[in-house]
Amino acid sequence: MGTPQFAVPTLEALIQEGHEILAVVTQPDRPKGRGRKRVPSPIKELALMHQMEVLQPQKASDEDFCDHLRKMEPDLAIVVAFGQILKKNLLAIPEWGVINIHASLLPKYRGAAPIQWAILNSEPKTGLTVMRMDEGLDTGPILLQKEVPILQDETAGQLHDRLSLLAGQVIIKALTDMSNSQLNETPQDESLASYASKIEKRDCLVDWKQPATRISCLIRALDPRPGAYTLLEGKQIKLFSSRVVEEAGLDGVPGRVVRHTKNAIQVDTGQGMIGIREIQYPGKKRLSIPDFLRGFPLPEGTIFGD
Repeated sequence: MGTPQFAVPTLEALIQEGHEILAVVTQPDRPKGRGRKRVPSPIKELALMHQMEVLQPQKASDEDFCDHLRKMEPDLAIVVAFGQILKKNLLAIPEWGVINIHASLLPKYRGAAPIQWAILNSEPKTGLTVMRMDEGLDTGPILLQKEVPILQDETAGQLHDRLSLLAGQVIIKALTDMSNSQLNETPQDESLASYASKIEKRDCLVDWKQPATRISCLIRALDPRPGAYTLLEGKQIKLFSSRVVEEAGLDGVPGRVVRHTKNAIQVDTGQGMIGIREIQYPGKKRLSIPDFLRGFPLPEGTIFGD
């Protein structure tokens, strides 16, 4: 049970290992692009490529769909970024239960945006958790965890891709250990729980009075989507691929473009300076700084945020 690209390596790993996959469950096709044409999810595309049965319920926990699953008699259901809340009637169907891969070291960062919030909060590490699902929000007992360092200047998109690939390896180990009765369930420590809520528009505006380290984390956490933004002459300019150039320094003008380098612009903050390597003007493509400056000059001294 999965939907976006993040879930694809897990399904690929299950196929390569020769597990018997009774069906692939994914979200209904969604409108996309300017023409709003309905397109299949990445998981559906992979499943059809391998001639698997694809199920696309509007609500997976509806009793009609659960009746269909019961007739299939699954041993286990594996959930990776499926995108629907699963209720007790569905969770009780598979003989071995329902397991989920979550992109954090639970109980930290339960919820919708664990990768973004880990970077936003300057975490040194994150990882993957395989848990047995219950009716709570990422609250089930932990079966297996894999720790991963967050690399310097890594964006949410880059970390997403690393964790996605690793998830395929982790699920195979989890299934092997389950089969050999080598997995122990560990209840989550509720005192350590935190939540990674969905990123809202209000979270995306850069406050140039913040320190360089904080601003760079924000830009990287929202790269590639939804993108951190600043204002320039009333336009919302999105910023990507940032790094801290200088952590100290309090004598700059927050938001001021200090200089151009070969591949970046350097901008003052409330404390220190950051380098920005990619920018997107409204209605235009995301561009490297050299390409952006050819069409949209940003003279030294320009102040973002006005």
